[in-house]
Amino acid sequence: MVDIRACGRTDVGRARTHNEDCFDIDEANRLYLVADGMGGHRYGEVASRVAVAAIREFVRERLAGDDTWPFALDAGLRRHSNLLRTAVREAHRKVLSAIQADHRLYGMGTTLVGFYLDGEVAAVAHVGDSRAYRLRGGALELLTQDHTWVNEQVVAGFLSEDQARIHPLKNVVTRALGGERDVAVDVREIQVQPGDLYLLCSDGLTTMLADSEIAALTHAAAEESQTLETLCDRLVACANHRGGHDNVTVVALAIS
Repeated sequence: MVDIRACGRTDVGRARTHNEDCFDIDEANRLYLVADGMGGHRYGEVASRVAVAAIREFVRERLAGDDTWPFALDAGLRRHSNLLRTAVREAHRKVLSAIQADHRLYGMGTTLVGFYLDGEVAAVAHVGDSRAYRLRGGALELLTQDHTWVNEQVVAGFLSEDQARIHPLKNVVTRALGGERDVAVDVREIQVQPGDLYLLCSDGLTTMLADSEIAALTHAAAEESQTLETLCDRLVACANHRGGHDNVTVVALAIS
């Protein structure tokens, strides 16, 4: 079994007065989460924390022996991948329940990206525009596809990547926990290798830094044998130096 080390950082940024992001590192169960809340002062923060707590609780309960599953399983995924996918859907249901219980929360939601390692296979799940990256052999690869209107236009060929980065609708997400009655969760399985470096992040990082800049920082960290703490601090600092227009959250994972 491979070893994994993790570090996380979250920062309010330079333009916001409160932090709606949330992350969680569950080392015992090898579960790592980043959520980016939406819905304005206080409410986005509620959504992200409800979602992260729901996923952590659901996974821990199933690992402790509770074998009840509220949704059908995907036969194409391993058990732990189904567990993460189901936990994210359960988190969506918990966010909706919170809104129904307190109508002041109407309009809140959260994006989410999760990484759940079992043996040498990681399940990567996401909803919205929080992202997962992998640095392997000096090359940075985006493992997720943003659920945004702008990215849909890029995929369809109507916008270039450069146009998408400056488009006024670049932050309009098409999927989020707490949105529609049900939510589609994208899940992929990744065979990890010693030497891999994974990043989970909110869009507060990726709207400030291009993928090429994130790649340069992560590659330099690997080449210089920087600690994960140093890497996370540098990524957050660079996003803030560029303007820090949003909260920024990063979780770095090193496989050995």
